[in-house]
Amino acid sequence: MQQWRVLIALTVVALVIGTACAQETSEDSDRLKQFFERFPQADTDRDGVLTLEEAQAFNQKRKERQQEREQYEGGRPAPDFADLAYGPFERNLVDLWLAPGEGPRPLAAYIHGGGWVGGDKSSIRRDDLEALLEAGISVAAINYRYSTQAPFPAPITDAGRAIQFLRLHADEYNLDPTRVATWGGSAGAATSTWLAFHDDLADPDADDPVLRESTRLTCISPNACPTVFEPEESEEVLGAPITIHPAFLPFFGVESLEELDTPEIQAMMAEASPINHLTADDPPVRLYYSLPAERLGADATPGQVAHHPLHGVYLKEKMDELGIECVLIYPGHTEDPYDGMIGFFKAKLLGETAADEG
Repeated sequence: MQQWRVLIALTVVALVIGTACAQETSEDSDRLKQFFERFPQADTDRDGVLTLEEAQAFNQKRKERQQEREQYEGGRPAPDFADLAYGPFERNLVDLWLAPGEGPRPLAAYIHGGGWVGGDKSSIRRDDLEALLEAGISVAAINYRYSTQAPFPAPITDAGRAIQFLRLHADEYNLDPTRVATWGGSAGAATSTWLAFHDDLADPDADDPVLRESTRLTCISPNACPTVFEPEESEEVLGAPITIHPAFLPFFGVESLEELDTPEIQAMMAEASPINHLTADDPPVRLYYSLPAERLGADATPGQVAHHPLHGVYLKEKMDELGIECVLIYPGHTEDPYDGMIGFFKAKLLGETAADEG
């Protein structure tokens, strides 16, 4: 009988402790507040308060995704050249896989996502890598400085420098410098699109030979691409009051939302918006989004705001006006004449079509 009483007492204590922990929220816990600031999407009920239960569920999903990625990436071919240093900084590294084929090979470069505050070139998908190599397209995967190390434009121009470095050494790696594409998701998508639309960063008078090379691209295939960063224009495009993504603060070199309202930072946001650099001589684009294209409400999360397909709808309208090809894919709008990114790159870099394959 005494043992049962002890067991019951311990069970009650455990339930009380568990209930107390479950009631812990971002309003009374510095730890949860910091977690909420970093991962606002963890607030699944969108009530503006992160509970311990929500944080634990979000962490569990992150662990599961990481385990899936590690299992999926097992057996990925090793790069022919790993951690090539394309610049002076620690994260100025690129991996390169060389494709077989006669003559110099076109190049597709992967630029990883992560809000410019995280991520790594190792996140390149194995199926994309293998399909491109099999098609005869060489592949690069680029690291760049995080915005916490150097704010805009450094993360983007680092990726541009990687393209310039590979062009400079095109003969050494059997690359065709006239056929270069990029792809990536989120921050990697925005970087790809900015480089595709921005004026060439090449400086023919630079002392550094890398910087004399072109950053212009043949085509790009961004996923979940934010095309507009200015809050007022974003609100007009997306149809909702804008929830600023936490990654914007380090990206623009500020520490508070209030600092984003200064004329200097507003000008920087305009400069960072890929769509503001679009001109008639820019390359074709294949855009992919996983969210439906419904206009957002006031309860939209920062992730929805940054990755919404209405960014792509807005960009396609502008590109259609200029007569530039833009393929846009999202749920309910899935027509893709290229049957995926690989088909798009094969068409633009190799001149192949589905009919050629048939």
